[in-house]
Amino acid sequence: MAARNNKIGFVLAGLLLSILMASMDNTIVATAMGDIVGKLGGLDKFVWVTSAYMVAEMAGMPIFGKLSDMYGRKKFFVFGIIVFMLGSALCGTATSIVELTMYRAIQGIGAGALVPIAFTIMFDVVAPESRGKLGGLFGAVFGLSSVFGPLLGAYITEYATWEWVFYINLPLGLIAFLFIAFFYKESHQHQSQQIDWLGAVTLIGAVVCLIFALELGGKTYAWDSAQILGLFGGFVVLALIFLYAETKAKEPIISFGMFRKRVYWSSNVIAMFSGAAFITASVYIPIFIQGVLGGKATNSGLVLLPMMLGSVVTASMGGVLMTKTKYRNIMIPTLALLVVGLGLLTTLDEGSSLWTIRVYMVMIGLGVGASFSVLSNAAMNAFEPQRRGAASSTLNFLRSLGMTMGITIFGIVQSQVFTRKMTDSMGGAAGEAGATAGAPTGGLPAGMDLTDPHALLSPELRQGIPPQVLESITHALSSSIVQLFAWAVIPAALALIASFFMGNEKMVVGEEQHEYTAGH
Repeated sequence: MAARNNKIGFVLAGLLLSILMASMDNTIVATAMGDIVGKLGGLDKFVWVTSAYMVAEMAGMPIFGKLSDMYGRKKFFVFGIIVFMLGSALCGTATSIVELTMYRAIQGIGAGALVPIAFTIMFDVVAPESRGKLGGLFGAVFGLSSVFGPLLGAYITEYATWEWVFYINLPLGLIAFLFIAFFYKESHQHQSQQIDWLGAVTLIGAVVCLIFALELGGKTYAWDSAQILGLFGGFVVLALIFLYAETKAKEPIISFGMFRKRVYWSSNVIAMFSGAAFITASVYIPIFIQGVLGGKATNSGLVLLPMMLGSVVTASMGGVLMTKTKYRNIMIPTLALLVVGLGLLTTLDEGSSLWTIRVYMVMIGLGVGASFSVLSNAAMNAFEPQRRGAASSTLNFLRSLGMTMGITIFGIVQSQVFTRKMTDSMGGAAGEAGATAGAPTGGLPAGMDLTDPHALLSPELRQGIPPQVLESITHALSSSIVQLFAWAVIPAALALIASFFMGNEKMVVGEEQHEYTAGH
């Protein structure tokens, strides 16, 4: 028995390391992007470094989750680790922003297998009475790593080089690989089934079309251009084909029948909307600290530490409480904190203190933490082992979809507001500075793009901007980010509303037989 417990301990350690890597890489480049763009160039393409990872991860999740139900979890999980490590190694060798984007997509494919299958393996290998506590631990690590990414990225770029943002995954991935390869012995309760290839292809195509349309619209191409309208049209057509294919497939990638369970569909809705709200704060608070308050990358990363600690607290508490009370009773008060925290972020301005921001971030962390532990368990607990991979992967897919859409759509809002305010204010400020400096550019550093907030993340660049111009730019940036937070309140509120529909479900312990876990 002791030997078996030791094996499970190694397995859980491998799973936690995998979650740490995959979820951390969603956000680790946020505070490192200034340094990366400075070395590789491609300021106009920097957003793709994050989007490529998230889109590839998101598209792979439901596919790998379903395949793990059909053919076993171990082979696809190990495949995910290997691909993720390969992508990480390639990222460190990138010589252009385009190369880095391609390699990040490879990373994302690996992550698409790691996150959903890790939660499913945990649910499989531990006894039912331990799932709440361990679910809290897994949720805490997921939340911690999502927030820890920008902090770690800031320190690595300041004290090492940006390449180590990716190379750090290699030793972690190797340890996770060894633990899973040698200590995870899965049962053979899987059966081969027909693969839903049409569903897989149309799902990936629809996601790619939508994200490309949102990313390129209003920047590279006009919103009413043939290219953008074609991408939106492609999304609609492929999405409709996907929905039809899923109703006809014997084993669909996403089974709509699973959504008949009240606790399942509500958990998925909460994951999607809370993910959109949470990632917005994680990405744009560091930009606010650096671009508006003029802080260093390490300061912008450190301000996320309170949110990280808050999320760990409620993720752990949620894991313990879900065996004692209804899922709804945990999610309603925590999501209410998320709404209030985001609402308070809309009061920030150039004069806000770091301590004020830290307090608000604690509230956001406390508000989102429980969703990392409670929702995955709520989704999987509703189904038998042979469907848990699909249940977990669909929830994580929708959470990633929410995060991707949140960054993309709210990023568009922020960019539009920033550009408009710059147009309104720079006429006077830049003109005065230009008259003083005797230069048509207002004395700005050569090649600086005022329409992009990341141009302000470098303290060296800020020193070269005339004071009047810098004041106008930081005010425009502050206003645009605050408006972004106001929009982010909407998905947080929708997540809160959905939590009222979770019903009276809670994690039931003791009813499930242990024959599934006995084989591990």
